[in-house]
Amino acid sequence: MAGNGAPRRILIVKLRYLGDVVLLSPVVRALREAYPAAEIGALVNAGTEAMLDGNPNVDRIFIRGRSWRGQLRLVHDLRAFRPDLAIDLTDGDRAALLTRLSGAPRRLGFNDEGRWRGRLYTEVVRADSKHLHAIDYHLAPLAHLGLSVAARPPELFLREEEDRAATDWLATVGVRPARPFVVIHPGARFWFKQWPLDRVAALADRIQEIEGYPVVVLGGTKERPDLASIHDAMRTPFRTTEGRVSVRIVAAIIRRARLFIGNDNGPMHIATAVGTPVVALFGSSDPRVWGPWGEGHRVIYKQVPCSPCAHTGCDQGPQNCMRLISIEEVSAVVSESLRRAPVPGAATASRA
Repeated sequence: MAGNGAPRRILIVKLRYLGDVVLLSPVVRALREAYPAAEIGALVNAGTEAMLDGNPNVDRIFIRGRSWRGQLRLVHDLRAFRPDLAIDLTDGDRAALLTRLSGAPRRLGFNDEGRWRGRLYTEVVRADSKHLHAIDYHLAPLAHLGLSVAARPPELFLREEEDRAATDWLATVGVRPARPFVVIHPGARFWFKQWPLDRVAALADRIQEIEGYPVVVLGGTKERPDLASIHDAMRTPFRTTEGRVSVRIVAAIIRRARLFIGNDNGPMHIATAVGTPVVALFGSSDPRVWGPWGEGHRVIYKQVPCSPCAHTGCDQGPQNCMRLISIEEVSAVVSESLRRAPVPGAATASRA
């Protein structure tokens, strides 16, 4: 620690997915405000670092790859960073080990499962992971440090050239700069967190035919089979990113949209970070923990007896919690949300 007790270098560890890293932004902002002179580094999984790109509250981004050689180089880089304080927000064994190997003399982390990794920290932080929103949960170590922090919206800092690239791409699919449109992301990490694809197609048709808004269906290369299914089921024009643009340009596209519709996934959290209203469809996960942060969003959640769950499968068949969400219900919520949605870009957007 520095002579006045403030850390000079802080390492934040979050080895999860895109949405988890988006939800990290309130933590790094709070740390920057509490320790303005500190150098702040973030360790994240490869493929998620784009969510911190351009964030003025992060000085260094460390990326965990998959190769052993890369892991050794990462440990070397972490130790060369010489953090005074490391905060692991992952609650996982690998992240705890890397936190320990960083050489930080003070190491905070969660250990909800009571596993051996608790011995790798100097202090274990207690917080209610089952009922606190993920942002509040992430802020618990800062309260443990004695900092007075309030939960803030997530942030994503986009560059002007990314906004221009989004405008140019939208023009290629017939969406003019001044024309309002809707984005739908049909993907989910697990099939049982995904709304049926035929209903996604029917919803897109209704939005284009009844509401009069063009629809852009978001997705990357891994969603291509799903996107093909949606395309085949639609009768109105089909527009999709289909992995043709980067995740940050996708974020810029979402920022320009009138409304985002999707499952519990990373793009949903990106939408909240860029200020776009969300209609989120939840099933096996708890929206109190993972729902869209802030005002103006809508969540549809059936809260069946077995939800929330952490299963890798589902045996409910036609009673699957996502199948209980009807096209009529979602259409009604979307129609209401479109009437209330602010003009895209009217909200303050973070810029790098």
